[in-house]
Amino acid sequence: MTAERSGRDRAAWDFVRYASVWEDADLLCEALAPAARGGRLLSVASAGDNALALLTLDPAEVVAVDLNPAQLACVELRIAAFRRLDPPGVLAFLGVSPSAGRLDTYRALRADLSPGAREFWDAHPETVAGGAIHAGKFERYLRGFRRFVLPLVHSRRTIEALREPRTVPEQREFYAKEWDTWRWRGMFRLFFSRAVMGRLGRDPALFDHVGGVSTGDRILARTRYALTELPVRPNPYCAYIMTGTYPPEALPRYLRPEHFDAVRGRLDRLRLVRGGVEGVDGPFDGFNLSDVFEYMGPAEHARVYAALVDRANPGARLAYWNMMARRARPDAESARVRRLEAEARDLHARDRAWFYSAFHLDEVA
Repeated sequence: MTAERSGRDRAAWDFVRYASVWEDADLLCEALAPAARGGRLLSVASAGDNALALLTLDPAEVVAVDLNPAQLACVELRIAAFRRLDPPGVLAFLGVSPSAGRLDTYRALRADLSPGAREFWDAHPETVAGGAIHAGKFERYLRGFRRFVLPLVHSRRTIEALREPRTVPEQREFYAKEWDTWRWRGMFRLFFSRAVMGRLGRDPALFDHVGGVSTGDRILARTRYALTELPVRPNPYCAYIMTGTYPPEALPRYLRPEHFDAVRGRLDRLRLVRGGVEGVDGPFDGFNLSDVFEYMGPAEHARVYAALVDRANPGARLAYWNMMARRARPDAESARVRRLEAEARDLHARDRAWFYSAFHLDEVA
């Protein structure tokens, strides 16, 4: 028999895939807070946004793990910025606000980086100069949507009006009367189709286990929900897609001024590991697993999930998302883990990173 191949095995892991994290950090922190204070947390590293956000929960340690050394280099650069710069300096260096001096700042920070991270960023000065939060393949994909698709759909006035302060009923009216045109629906379905997203946004291997889902239709429905039922103006994920940055009223959790001191003061509690989530020694009290199970077939999903539960303390929580493929607690783990379905549904209903079809929250017995 041929062994089941994982999307993790086929995907390329040698460049920055995500320069920012596209999962709602506030939702994640609310989900893990009951188990986080004074505990150990395991987090998919990605670009580091949510690993840093978890420090606001006052854990004893956050272990950020990733298969991709380029993603770990993104985390190291954020850590160095938080350690050496003031809040406006962090925003300017990372690319949230304008700056012409990022390369000078980088030269002052590079001594804080590991040799591998220094080598990576030394080889990409144009990325540093442009702002690290914009450096990923997925961010370039969204930039294409903002620059080339949206102007074909709506006028600049309408695009800017989307983020004006409104009540939820007013958002619904604006979407129905101004935004939801046939051109919007058609161009959106095309740009966020499986073919285009696989080529320009996510790695095609990450769709291995999706099946026949209509990607464009499903994301369009979730986008309609986000733009009508959730407050649009303070949404950092919507703000980035529409403006190319995070305005002051829509900063992600780790960059908000009220969290700066907590994040900076706890940087020594953040440890980086290269590898898969199932390869880190436990025990842990909370798990931020992003959407890693989506890259796995059913057998690998069951194996990795069981390995994580083996590394969990009683009462530990596992938080993770599904985008296309359904991946929940395996039935074989029902005696050890209970699904917090009502809490997960409530959180997902408030998920500002709206692309995901489901959010799961499980608790170890």
